This record gives sequence, structure tokens and C-alpha cells, in this order.
Amino acid sequence: MSRLRYSINVTLDGCCHHEAGLPPDDESMRHWTEEMAQADALLFGRTTYEMMESAWRKPADGNWPDWMEEWEVPFAEAIDRAKKHVVSSTLTSVDWNAELVRGDLEQAVRRLKQESGRRLWVGGVTLPLALADLGLIDEYEFLVQPVLAGRGPTLLSGLRERIRLELLDRRELRSGAVVLRYRPARPGRA
Repeated sequence: MSRLRYSINVTLDGCCHHEAGLPPDDESMRHWTEEMAQADALLFGRTTYEMMESAWRKPADGNWPDWMEEWEVPFAEAIDRAKKHVVSSTLTSVDWNAELVRGDLEQAVRRLKQESGRRLWVGGVTLPLALADLGLIDEYEFLVQPVLAGRGPTLLSGLRERIRLELLDRRELRSGAVVLRYRPARPGRA
């Protein structure tokens, strides 16, 4: 059975919007490239899927755009070729190595966890909140950036119940960002 890992960039004040002053650097992009490489499949909601596709899908001519830095290409290649599942009630079709996930979210994600290899990876804001409320996330990974955004959507805002977490790993990056990985605490612990 696959483990579902939720990974996201977040500011010190909890903002998780991609425009909150969280510029990528070569070290954080290497981290995200490793995440993509270790995932058997990616799980996105519609908004995250469309945002990622517009930024990271390889153009039809086979050449990465001029705006892309050389150190971003490995990430772009990893996410471009990854298998993707897209949860949406509004999309009628998807491509970019993706399949549409419809119906009961809990049943669909449990099925994906049974079918996928070792790891299923989810990013974004809205879908992870629903998955956390359903108790389906096995690991939480936050790349905490040394930024105070002061505005924007915050991490897991609206969570129905508190989720206690146990620290699994902590790693500091040269930029001052810290990668924190947790799992939900077992009953009677933490």
C-alpha cells in the first residue's frame, strides 16, 4: 500500500500561496526533484494541476522555455513525465500523463493508495485539506521558507480537528529554509 505524502512550500507565518515570496533556488528545486522522483504518482486538485501544467509541461517543440533556469530543468522533466491523478468534478478530461479521479474522494484515494507503488504525492491547498480531514495523509512535509508573507491562504486553514504530528526528519538548507517531515501521531503518543 502506498503512503500518501503531502508536501508544500510554506512561509514562517503559514502562508502557502505560490506568490508569497517563495522564489525557488537550486537547492530547493533539487529537493522537489527528489520528491518527484520518489513518487509513484502525483495527486492534484484541478487548480494545482492546471497551475503545474502551465508552468512545467514540456512544450510541443520539445524545448524548455527560455525563462527556465538550467537548475529548474531536472524538476520540470521529473514532473512532466510523472503519472498524475486529478481530482475534479468540473474537468471533463485531462492529459499530461494524467487520469481524472471522480466520485467519492475517500474511496478513490484509498483505491489509489492500494494500486500505486510505494508513494503517492499530493500538493496544493484545497485537496490536501480534504484528505487531512479524512485521515488519508500518511506524511506531511513542509519546506518552511524564511519569509513572513502577512497575507494569503494559510496551511490547512479550516481543518476540522487538530492533528497531532510526530517529527520524522528535519533538514536545513543553505537559504535558511528548513524541510520538516512529520507523520500523524499514533494514539497515546505526542
